[in-house]
Amino acid sequence: MLEKFNVALAQISCKVGDKKHNINTMKKNIKQAKEKGANLIIFPELSLTGYLNRDLAYELAEPIPGPSIHSLEEIAKKENTYIVFGMPEQSEKAHNVLYNTAVLLGPNGLIGKYRKMHLPTHSVFEEKRYFRLGYEAPVFETKIGKLGLAICYDIFFPEIPRLLRLKGSQLIICISASPAVRSRFFEAFTATRALENTVFLAYVNLVGVENGLQFWGGSRIIAPDGSILAKAKYDEEDLVIGNIDYADLKRAEAFVPTLRDLRPELFDSLREQAEKL
Repeated sequence: MLEKFNVALAQISCKVGDKKHNINTMKKNIKQAKEKGANLIIFPELSLTGYLNRDLAYELAEPIPGPSIHSLEEIAKKENTYIVFGMPEQSEKAHNVLYNTAVLLGPNGLIGKYRKMHLPTHSVFEEKRYFRLGYEAPVFETKIGKLGLAICYDIFFPEIPRLLRLKGSQLIICISASPAVRSRFFEAFTATRALENTVFLAYVNLVGVENGLQFWGGSRIIAPDGSILAKAKYDEEDLVIGNIDYADLKRAEAFVPTLRDLRPELFDSLREQAEKL
């Protein structure tokens, strides 16, 4: 396993409903990132299709694996790299059941996927209208370490990053489609989730305007001590490379021993109280 490696934050603007265009954009960024020495390239939430697809989601969704996965697998193999991106996933059992999914590809093809657990359905968001909740938080063991995945609104909830860390995740990857009005929330939550779990966190956000909604970018890599290792521009496309050194995990754990000081007996009480809301 690599102890040190480079991560590319591929902060792109997507064309809503145009998978061919978006795949070509991703392939272009993958090649550029590989030329800069990236071992892992991360794209935003629903980067395959754009975020605001609404009813088009039923036409755009694909099973996993499917045609778009196969297309991106080819470049992952050719460039010998890892790729994370977002897409609407169609259930194999029922075609009208969709998931908001993050996909992890590697040099040998498809590694796994994560289905978004928390679906915002308020203000401009209507994800529960189209997507079904995910129920699993897998950690994937790879040659660049143990990777956990999360999607956007998931980062508002400490339970998922904590669970991923307790399962051994060394790097949590959160892909996002956050509008500009929520930038301060994500800036605070991403730093907090990294620090409270002494884990690396890579956050990659959409940029551009879709149907009048502006996405702010601001993608970043955060160290286990909460410091920012790399940051993309606001409000425009960007490709930023940052370095991960897993040796920093041990130093952070010694300085902020939150995992050692966990009180797991509180988890049952938390569940009991949450069920009474």
